[in-house]
Order: sequence, then C-alpha cells, then structure tokens
Amino acid sequence: MKNTRSFTTSAVLLAGCLLLAFPALAKTTLKLSHNQDKSHAVHKAMSYLADKAKAYSDGELNIRIYPNATLGNERESLELMNSGALQMVKVNAASLESFAPEYSVFSLPFLFRDRDHYYNVLKSDLGKRILASSESKGFVGLTWYDGGARSFYAGKPITQPDDLAGMKIRVQQSPSAIAMVKALGGVPTPMAQGELYTALQQGVVDGGENNPVVYADMRHAEVAKFYSRDEHTMVPDVLVISTKVLNKLSDKERKA
Repeated sequence: MKNTRSFTTSAVLLAGCLLLAFPALAKTTLKLSHNQDKSHAVHKAMSYLADKAKAYSDGELNIRIYPNATLGNERESLELMNSGALQMVKVNAASLESFAPEYSVFSLPFLFRDRDHYYNVLKSDLGKRILASSESKGFVGLTWYDGGARSFYAGKPITQPDDLAGMKIRVQQSPSAIAMVKALGGVPTPMAQGELYTALQQGVVDGGENNPVVYADMRHAEVAKFYSRDEHTMVPDVLVISTKVLNKLSDKERKA
C-alpha cells in the first residue's frame, strides 16, 4: 500500500513537471544581431518590434537582440545565421549584394530624387521582390529600415570628384560601392564599420562615407573633421531571417 501511494505521488509530481515544462519548450526564442548602439533609432525600432511580437503571440515568440556587433560584424553575423547559430540579422543592403545582386541597386549613386521617392520604392512591389530575392540563399528580408543618406567625410572638404583623387576611402563590402569610389578617382578600401575610427586615426584610410548619425555616434568627427554632404546614396537597412527558421514558425508566431 505504501509503495502504491509512493508511486501515485511520484506520477502526479511528474505530470505536474511535464505540464510546466511543455509550455516553456513551446516558446520560440530568436537571436537578432546588429551593429548599432542601443541609442540608435533602428535599435529602438527593433526593440519595439520584439515587444509587439511577444505581446501578439501571447508570449510564445521572443526576440533577443544583440547590439553593437557583439556577435560579429554584418558579414560575420550573416555567416552565423547561415550556420544556424543566429536566426535574424539587421544589415545594410550593401552587405547583401554578394548573396542577392538585386540589392546592389541601392548602391547606385544619386538614384533617388528625394526621400519620398526612396520610401515609395521600398514600399512598392519592387521592394517586396528584392526582400524575397535571397530566398534561395537561405534567408529573406522582412522589412526595411531607413539607413540615411550617405556622404563623404575626411580631413579635408570634398566638393568635387577631383578632391577624391588618390584618397583611400573606406567603403562597405559592396562591389557597387567599390566601383563608385574607383570611378570618382578614389581608392576604395573595404572594411568593417567598427574598424574605421582606428583606421582614420592611424592613416590607414583618408576618409569614409556614411550618414550623419553614424558619423556622430561612431565619433568619426574626431578623426575626420569635414563632412561633405553630397548624399550620393540612400542605402536602406534590412531585417533578414533564416528561411528554415521562418518556415518552422507557427501561424500565430508569423502573424505576430
């Protein structure tokens, strides 16, 4: 009789543990990497997204955000996602050119008339087709973020193409960006954004090109005093997700 009671008690306890465990196991946690500071508007937008996804999925979908390139630069994060170690990455569209050439259109200089033209393209069917263009590479774009308008900066003003002659300019790992600087007479030097401050400080490069927010937040103004606002490109940021992960999400999680 004692053994029967003991067995019954153990069975009840086990059942209770299973009931507690399975809801936890049913939850989905996605790791999202990006290279911006927590104070950046895009990080705040993604934090809002994570909060809403959790609320709309009744706590089933959790997005854990890793800012400041803590899990690697954009290229490294994309490789981690393809290996399954990461599920989501926020990258600049230029970093996706080697995976899906459709993204290269954004690196063409002076493509957009103004910001309204830029937004209309992102929201159009063309924008949606570009987001889906990398599906065969193992990931798709979910949405666009405004990556600002990019201009050159250096230790001297750059007001005409001749001013770039012979200057080593940091560019993204983008064939289009490399071709643009080369066509203007500069020497394109691809490197990660996080390496640029030291490269400018030590004279490894003479200048860079990015939007005013990055120029200020990354303290590049300390080592490249002149920001020459030409707004030669407007390259959006993209939130991408592994197709394997996306296909495993429940309907409720997808809608969230």
